Amino acid sequence: MNFENFEDDDDIWEKQNQEGDGSRFNIETNPTGEDSPHQASQETSLSQENLLPQQENPDVDTNTIATETPQQKNTASENIPLTEKSASFQEKKWEDIQLDKESILAEINDLISRKNELIRQQEEISKAIGKIVENGLAELENKRRNLEIAIEKLERRKEKIEQEIKRNFLGISQELAIRLQGFKDYLIGSLQELVAAAEEINLSPPSPTPVEVKPTSPTATVTPATPQFVEKAFREETRQIRRLLDQYRTKPDYYGPPWQLRRTFEPLQAERVATWFFSLGGRGAVPSLSTRLQNILVASAIISILYHLYGDRVRVLLLADTPEKLGEWRRGLQDCLGISRSDFGPNRGVALFETTDALLQRGDRLVAENYLPLVIMDLSDDKVSLSLLKYPLWLAFAPDTRQSPPVSNWT
Repeated sequence: MNFENFEDDDDIWEKQNQEGDGSRFNIETNPTGEDSPHQASQETSLSQENLLPQQENPDVDTNTIATETPQQKNTASENIPLTEKSASFQEKKWEDIQLDKESILAEINDLISRKNELIRQQEEISKAIGKIVENGLAELENKRRNLEIAIEKLERRKEKIEQEIKRNFLGISQELAIRLQGFKDYLIGSLQELVAAAEEINLSPPSPTPVEVKPTSPTATVTPATPQFVEKAFREETRQIRRLLDQYRTKPDYYGPPWQLRRTFEPLQAERVATWFFSLGGRGAVPSLSTRLQNILVASAIISILYHLYGDRVRVLLLADTPEKLGEWRRGLQDCLGISRSDFGPNRGVALFETTDALLQRGDRLVAENYLPLVIMDLSDDKVSLSLLKYPLWLAFAPDTRQSPPVSNWT
């Protein structure tokens, strides 16, 4: 019998049962035709052997084996190699199982190793991500510290600038306020003395006859309109002048109407204007400031106040010895007073002159027409023509050869 064509034990058992039935058929068709008890026992024995071919019976009696028929011997001889082949098949199958087991274990070990490798790679990736995040956080922290340092530097710089501004403006303003206070006291005393002197003069009023006797003099009708800022009768104008100076200094109007001061007015410049109005009576020279632009600002404040008091009657006659100075004065007055080029000219609000003779001709004509000329002189030398001093209002800038007296805020 060939066992190679069978796949498992069930096929082998089925084949053996078929062969056992054939043997029994041969025994049952015995030609004797007799059913002896001995033959029945043989059938039972063969049937049991066919049913259990793989079990060995060590307790079988040797006499029974000796009395077996030839058919029974043949069946027994066939059962012996069947058992051996079944055992070899089982051994082979066991070996296959062992091989499968080993391959499965190898696969399991391979999977475990791959799992460990993946875990190790995941840990490495986690560590790398952690390092990247840590480096990023460190970089952001450095940037934050650098920004904080930069902000602190800017804040310190801002504080330093504010301190410099306070020291340069508020400190100087405070110092000038102290000086102006002294000037105020001095000015009040001087005004009181002038008032007392004016009251004494009023006791014997001057006769207007000499003025009326001159038929050709045009000053007879202009004299009452001449400003007298230190006289008792002009206290209202004095208050207006002080109020305007305070306004220019504390509340500058950079977009005001034409002929009104549009620039920041410092206490030192206010001191020069107050000196010209109240100490000099609108006729005299004031100490020059450090630059021509500051002198222009002082003159612009005076012009603005006069325009507020007398309106279009005021005519500015500017005398300078070079065209460059005249151009600088024209630009400065335009900027400080908000006027245009159309306001400059012989018959306009501001007239520019390089010679004294031309100015005198224009000034005399304005006085004859009942205008109020203001002569401003910006000359290189200290000499002034005496003919210019006959006008009711004139301003000159003299070099500051002496130290200014302590002055403060005037009221």
